[in-house]
Order: sequence, then structure tokens, then C-alpha cells
Amino acid sequence: MQKQQIPLKNSLFLLLAAVIWGIAFVAQSVGMDYVDGFTFNAVRSLIGSAVLVPLILIPGQKNSDNSEISEAAASTTSGIQKRKDLIIGGISCGICLCLASNFQQFGIKYTTVGKAGFITACYIVIVPIIGLFLGKKCSKFIWAAVAMALIGLYLLCITDGFSIGKGDLLVLVCAFLFSIHILVIDHFSPKADGVKLSCIQFLTCGILSAIPALILEHPQVSSILAAWQPILYAGVMSCGVAYTLQVIGQKNMNPTVASLILSMESCISVLAGWIILGQQLSAKEILGCVIMFAAIILAQLPQKDTSQI
Repeated sequence: MQKQQIPLKNSLFLLLAAVIWGIAFVAQSVGMDYVDGFTFNAVRSLIGSAVLVPLILIPGQKNSDNSEISEAAASTTSGIQKRKDLIIGGISCGICLCLASNFQQFGIKYTTVGKAGFITACYIVIVPIIGLFLGKKCSKFIWAAVAMALIGLYLLCITDGFSIGKGDLLVLVCAFLFSIHILVIDHFSPKADGVKLSCIQFLTCGILSAIPALILEHPQVSSILAAWQPILYAGVMSCGVAYTLQVIGQKNMNPTVASLILSMESCISVLAGWIILGQQLSAKEILGCVIMFAAIILAQLPQKDTSQI
């Protein structure tokens, strides 16, 4: 089997996105002290969408990662089809992002930043498992990684009496939803301009989050302004920059490899929670993190079977 070479630029884009997201866990935790979850995600997503509009409107400006694809697509598909892929892709990614980010946002309220980061990183194991239902096989390394991840999750999340915390459970659901989000991006990113796809994604997520925010939370402008720092970081850096880096970086990259690089956000979140918020993990929880990180690495060992993701 010929080994597939991973573009360095794509890997660096995804690694930078992971660093930004790791720190964003702190912003999300702090933001919940001022506004509720739906409000936070609605405002951050709309800010993220607005940040990308100037990049789209710059005359003659093209996303470098999409220029070749755009030119090739122009000769093989109609403009209507390209626009259809962009709109459907943006809305689909936005729906997945809305569900995942809101489960994560409410989960962070009831757990620590570090634990939320590592539980979210479970998508590294979930992505190849979902691939089974798409006709792709998993190797023995993947199943071993699944077993290790479950052990790590137990040590990290399960308290006395074999119960899982409310926040940990919400973030675990978020990890599953982010796995779907990664696979949806993998499907649409080669077909559309990355910046435009991200812009539509955030606009969709912002609108969908704003509906329950207005109905259930009745947000106040004063509260939003009080949380301007975490909201601005989450909107500009986490949404506008990091998610766009993900869309561009995932282009023509194996989704499982991409999820490995993105999972580094778990380590960053622990460091950020410790340095900025003073949050600490117990010895049992640290052991769970170590085992989960080992599972993340094991899941990415080189495979001989070309049918594996």
C-alpha cells in the first residue's frame, strides 16, 4: 500500500484550530457566568459569521485552498450546482455545529474545563466507528482504542456509586455530534469555498441558537456586554478563525487523521483551565486523561488495510 502524505499546511491549520479551541473552553466557562448557553452560542456564532463577510466581499480575493478546486469545478459543474453544494453544505454543517456546541456549552457549566476538553476529544474514536455504518472497516487498533477510551472515560467521569455527572454526559453527547460535524465537513469541504462555507455555517448556527435564546432565556444587552471578552474570543477566534481553519485544513485530508490533530484541544484545555482558572484534576482524573490520550494515539497507528479510515 502506498502511504498517503499529509499536507503540512493542512496539519498546521488544524493544529492551530485545536490550540484556539482549547483556550476557548475557558472563554465558554467564563461566559456562562454572565449569559445562558443559547445566548452565548447565538452571539458568538453571529459574530463569527460577520467576521468572515469582509473576506468574502474583497474583490478578486480567493481562498488559496479553494482556487484550484473552484477553477476545476467551473469547467465540470454548473454555477448552480456549486451554489447548491455551498448552501446545503453550510446549512448542514451549521445544524451539526448548533447541536454540538450547545450540548458542549451547557455541559461546561456543570463540569471542569479540562474534563470537558478530554470528553469532547472522544470524537477521535467515534469518527471511525461511525465509518462502519458508511461501509468502512476498523482495525484491531481502533477497537483497542475504543476499549481504552471507555476506561479513560470511566476514570475521568464516573464518580462514587457508578454515576456520571450531568455535565460530563452532556459533553459526551457533544462529542458524538462533533464526530458527525467532522464527517459532514469532510463531505462538503472539497465542493465549496471554505470561507463561504464557514460563514453560512455560523449564520445557521447563530439563527438556530437565537430562537431558544429569545424564547427561554430572554437575553439582556447589559449581560451580553458584561461578557464581551469571552464572547468576542469565542466569536472571532473560536468561530471566525478556528472553524474556518478546520474547513480549509480538512480539505483532501483523511477525516480520522484530522480528528486526531483536532483532539489536541483536550491537552490545551487542561493547561488553560489550570493556568487561567486554577482548575485542577485529581490523580484518578489525570490517569483517565492519560489513558484517553493513549487511546487517541493508538487509534492513529499506521494501518495496512486501505479500506480503513
